[in-house]
Amino acid sequence: MLYDGGCPFCCRWIERWRRITGDSVDYRPYQQAAAQFPQIQYESLGRAVHLVEPDGRASRGAAAVFRAFELANSHRWLAWSYQHIPGFAAVADWGYAAIAAHRTAADRIDLLLIGPSTQPQAYRLTQQIFLRMLGVIYAIAFLSLWVQIDGLIGSGGILPISRYLAAAQSVMGDERYRLLPTLCWLNPGDGFLHFLCGGGVAAALLVVCGLAQLPALVLMWAFYLSLTVAGQDFLGFQWDSLLLEAGFLAIFFASWRLWPGPRREPSHIVLWLLRWLLFRVMFMSGVVKLASGDASWRAWTAMRYHYETQPLPTWIGWYFFQFPTWFQTFSCGVVFLAELVIPLLIFGPRRIRLIAFWAIIVFQLLILATGNYGFFNLLTIVLCFLLPDDTFWRWLLRLKAVREIAVSSPWLRRSVHGIVAIILLSVTIPICVDAFGVEINWPLPISKLDGWIEPFRIANGYGLFAIMTTQRPEILIEGSDDGATWKTYSFKWKPGDVNRAPAFVIPHMPRLDWQMWFAALEGPSSSPWIVPFLDRLLAGSPAVLRLLENNPFPDHPPQYVRAVLYDYHFTTRATRKITGAWWRRQAIGIFYQASRQ
Repeated sequence: MLYDGGCPFCCRWIERWRRITGDSVDYRPYQQAAAQFPQIQYESLGRAVHLVEPDGRASRGAAAVFRAFELANSHRWLAWSYQHIPGFAAVADWGYAAIAAHRTAADRIDLLLIGPSTQPQAYRLTQQIFLRMLGVIYAIAFLSLWVQIDGLIGSGGILPISRYLAAAQSVMGDERYRLLPTLCWLNPGDGFLHFLCGGGVAAALLVVCGLAQLPALVLMWAFYLSLTVAGQDFLGFQWDSLLLEAGFLAIFFASWRLWPGPRREPSHIVLWLLRWLLFRVMFMSGVVKLASGDASWRAWTAMRYHYETQPLPTWIGWYFFQFPTWFQTFSCGVVFLAELVIPLLIFGPRRIRLIAFWAIIVFQLLILATGNYGFFNLLTIVLCFLLPDDTFWRWLLRLKAVREIAVSSPWLRRSVHGIVAIILLSVTIPICVDAFGVEINWPLPISKLDGWIEPFRIANGYGLFAIMTTQRPEILIEGSDDGATWKTYSFKWKPGDVNRAPAFVIPHMPRLDWQMWFAALEGPSSSPWIVPFLDRLLAGSPAVLRLLENNPFPDHPPQYVRAVLYDYHFTTRATRKITGAWWRRQAIGIFYQASRQ
């Protein structure tokens, strides 16, 4: 290949191409080698690269670059597209000519977006940082659920899994295994639930230590899927689905090695799918806010309510709520910027991706500071770790640069990764399009594929706070022995006592406290679990009582229980200075009432 040896931009890109083609192509400056190829006009050599093959065939510009890749058996899809896809060649030739004609400007843009490095972007270190931090997130998720599992779905819990599976078996028959993919079909007992949680923690520790990562990731995904299905209403949050989708892709991103040591370059196909997941999490959260037609988002007033009405605010959220109106409007603009603009940078060149990396992390830290969302924000930050390459991590962690030989994955693995990409894109693209409110009759195979994949939660829709809640109804649970004197059950984390400061609970996810927020908004008919919850209090279930802060009836269960609805608001600075109260409340009425027969 002949190129302009006096052009810094050309020389830099020749070095990058050399990394791709290896010894398959010999690169020479035309200033030194032009005399060997008299069939090519000297003036033409200065305007575009030329590839001369052993049989004398010559090509120039984009065609020459793609042909060089094809001869090196790399990126062959570019040559195929150039030759077979209508319009591809015209666009490629036009783009090459435009860059070649403005090389000085292209050089500046290249240095700005990509930098001076000619080394190929490697992701071995990125792979290990991501996988090990994902193992930390898995461990948090399993541990958080483990301390609640008995009270939520155990035999003495609110929604016992044994009853749920028995009812599903009578209704679904043999289809139950596909529609409800959980290992609890083998054993719905409390001991097995603890085994799934404990086994998940053990597998997560293996991943964190870099040991047997592939089989450990498979186990974690299978165990967490089993618990998510078994958890019913208590494990239906978007971050549970996000962990399952990220965990499923991580299986294909992991190395086959059982012990730490030199590893292959991870699959760039799966890397792209994981970035696509991060993009969907962020971008679709912005799309649903606008597509929902919610007046507060469209008027940029939503953040006036958010800090107060979110499920479990922190004490920092109280302070953010006190800021003036202009700040809340500005905050709304920041949300739209972070969710609709910044995600577009995820697919940009190296330095553009680093902008997305820092911006999304800062945004997630702000959310984390003002509200409790379990491991959701931490998991999103871990997905951001896939945006930089190894060069960035070695700079950030002050690690020595090492020379690594690029070893591609075997063709079988690349084929499997390609199939996984096609399947997931076939399902997730329609999900994203549907979020815009556009009605499209997708082909029947895609609809069927979505139906088969949906129970496994490996392709999900995302988007938080599409409708901003502008009021905060709150449920308080009370018990009584005589129906006249009532004592209050306190929850560990959700608002109750107006003088108790909103607390930080992350990374723990108190699932009953969260469900109480939804129940207050939706009513008892939309939260059928509230009835068995109150029944368990009437029965004095130890497992359920451990989910609460206190038991006002330590000697015997009450005769009556009721759920009372209140309207909660943050206090002002002046009020809290005088009274010390973080909240003010007003009773609305009885939400639900039950008695022991």
